[in-house]
Amino acid sequence: MTRQGYFVTGTDTGCGKTEITLGLMARFRAAGERVVGMKPVASGAERRAAGLRNDDALRIQAAATAPPPPYELVNPCAFEPPIAPHLAALEAEREIALEPLVTAFRRLSAGADRVLVEGVGGWKVPLNDCDTVADLARALGLPVILVVGLRLGCINHALLSAESIRAAGCVLAGWVANQVEPGMLRLEENIATLER
Repeated sequence: MTRQGYFVTGTDTGCGKTEITLGLMARFRAAGERVVGMKPVASGAERRAAGLRNDDALRIQAAATAPPPPYELVNPCAFEPPIAPHLAALEAEREIALEPLVTAFRRLSAGADRVLVEGVGGWKVPLNDCDTVADLARALGLPVILVVGLRLGCINHALLSAESIRAAGCVLAGWVANQVEPGMLRLEENIATLER
């Protein structure tokens, strides 16, 4: 039975959610815990012999405590074009429904101490006409870790995301500042502002 998991979301695409997810998985593995990861929805997948595969989801699958779980549980919804998932699903004439994602999560978590679930894009990215990443996190019932991509505009993005996480009735377990722009001016001052 899973002790606890986390839903890893970000201020936007490219903020480092996968690296943080993998880092957390490594930490739990090093502590002797059975850990699995999941990226329920991913766009930008490549067509391979086994089907559509997303590189981030493959890395998350490989980081699990052995044996790695089936790819179909790690990434139930993979889409080829690197576009917003609801648009990719529309192009593929598929629907992203929450229920199958929750079912895959339950199956994955059955043999694990910890499950790390990485969201797609940012917190309010649409999955379909009604549901967003926020709805998925709420359906999974996991506390949320917010990855803040440190770049110009990150303070606003982080504060709005944190406010929205709480407004959705989710627990904001913490946040991680991830430097995505090496030359960002006033880096420490931005982090200090976020810490207030």
